[in-house]
Amino acid sequence: MKREEKKIVFLAFTSILLIAGCGKKQESISLELVEGESDLTYVQSKGTLVAGMTDFAPMDYRVGEEWTGFDVELAESFAESIGVTLELKEIDWDDKTRLLEIGEIDCIWNGMTMTPELMETISCSSPYLSNAQVVVMQEGELKQYKTIEECQHLLFAVEAGSTGEDILKGEKYRYTTCATQKEALQSVLDKKADATVIDIIMAAHNTGAGEAYDKLEVGMSLNDEKICVGFRRGSDLTRKADAYIQAIYEDGSINRMAEKYGIENAVLK
Repeated sequence: MKREEKKIVFLAFTSILLIAGCGKKQESISLELVEGESDLTYVQSKGTLVAGMTDFAPMDYRVGEEWTGFDVELAESFAESIGVTLELKEIDWDDKTRLLEIGEIDCIWNGMTMTPELMETISCSSPYLSNAQVVVMQEGELKQYKTIEECQHLLFAVEAGSTGEDILKGEKYRYTTCATQKEALQSVLDKKADATVIDIIMAAHNTGAGEAYDKLEVGMSLNDEKICVGFRRGSDLTRKADAYIQAIYEDGSINRMAEKYGIENAVLK
């Protein structure tokens, strides 16, 4: 059977499985469909770029029933640049790499920290923002702590699979995991945990006077990070994203988008 004929068979069989609701079979067929092929061609042929994300204001968050945010706007603009529409898929952050590998999502676009470990499992775009992990506690309690080492007796709440969890796990701190950083903040607000470690972009957006978590405050910074978009290993979409990121820096549009969401300080210098 010729290569193009095989591809048609795979597409037809995938459609049958979708109708039948056979989830596990659908995953294996999706792998056959995209393996060794151009991710760009695959995405353009189906007409959508499926971006995995979580509720992470100001990057991705809901206003009513609609998703908005800096990363939503950025991903929509990128999708348009390659001739497709954006489809957002809320995911379990701890499962992001597997979902990418099996074809459930085409990219991870959610203020994702670029780490050496991550770069071993997926293809990372050029960084497009700076970030850091910070400690957040109840208002007035942070003044008792100058270093993270002084917090070893505390109970932290962190998003499962996050950089915050990696930091605490590496230093053997006590912590419980949550599905999202938003839930981690809520745990601290409800005094179910003493502190959390989350992205400074989210912490700054959600704490302080008039914000949802105004009883919490941002404390010590634990590192310096860069944010990237994640694609499947070997994906040619990575090069497209790199070119897109370079273009929005050169024309200044990233600055305008960042100001809109109050994260202008995160734009790379």
